Amino acid sequence: MIPYDLGTILSATAEFSSENKLGQGGFGAVYKGILLNGKEIAVKRLTRGSEGGVEFRNEVSLLIRLQHKNLVKILGFCNERDEETLVYEFVPNSSLDRFIFDEEKRALLTWEVRFKVIEGIARGLVYLHEDSQLKIIHRDLKASNILLDEEMNPKVADFGTARLFDTDETQAETKRIAGTRGYMAPEYLNHGQISAKSDVYSFGVVLLEMISGRRNNTFVGEGIAAFAWKRWAEGRPDIIIDPLLVEKPSNEIIKLIQTGLLCTQQNPTKRPTMSTVIVWLRSEVITIPSPKAPAFTVSHSQSEDGTTSMSNVLTELSCR
Repeated sequence: MIPYDLGTILSATAEFSSENKLGQGGFGAVYKGILLNGKEIAVKRLTRGSEGGVEFRNEVSLLIRLQHKNLVKILGFCNERDEETLVYEFVPNSSLDRFIFDEEKRALLTWEVRFKVIEGIARGLVYLHEDSQLKIIHRDLKASNILLDEEMNPKVADFGTARLFDTDETQAETKRIAGTRGYMAPEYLNHGQISAKSDVYSFGVVLLEMISGRRNNTFVGEGIAAFAWKRWAEGRPDIIIDPLLVEKPSNEIIKLIQTGLLCTQQNPTKRPTMSTVIVWLRSEVITIPSPKAPAFTVSHSQSEDGTTSMSNVLTELSCR
């Protein structure tokens, strides 16, 4: 990782001009920059006087040891005078939320692209949870923290609140809840319990947002998982699907709705691992378990044990 001097950063970003601003986070803004050799970069600038220094240092310590095509790559840093910045690879298509929640841009997200994004996010999480030299829980997975490259490949970003686990550690507790409401698993939000299954829950919310084209927080009084469950229990999963995808493979989309519901189960032990999710995404023969009502959901249409069968719905759709 390269240490950049402040002059280089200021020159590349035109002194952090508003024209180069890409976005705003909790502890600072991100700017586009162009180095003298023509290389494009993204620069995260810590807001002076903010409490984000710990998050900055945490992100550096983690990202310098992580290398995966579905994780954003850190190139360097600058800690000079009163400025503290991180330098990343520039990802030209901005973040996923700029596409999936935009009425015009969402049309660019064909089913094939959406599936690629969903699978890429899943592979990035498998790397964090199981395959890297570290075991990392992201803790703030959401559409705005997924960047898209020129080929619409996803890159998980923003590791400021990520938690490093020991190799044999499966769960931890914290008094400091960091993340975004609506994406946080109930055991984490209510009791500070962190595990890989916390990220699985967040992934499930993002997956359902991708299928529906709607933000989690647009469902007044309930999240997207609650809405999806009610339609699933009624045998009407097609209502969940973004109208732009109505002519796409229904069986495949419904399988992903089922996966999203399983990822957002109330009991974390009932959620799959991300490696299991990858198997489900790619297999056409494996039987996926029936979900129960997800977290924060009260459904009057479910059976006594909270489950529902979708076999009739899937059969009907396959015959269309």
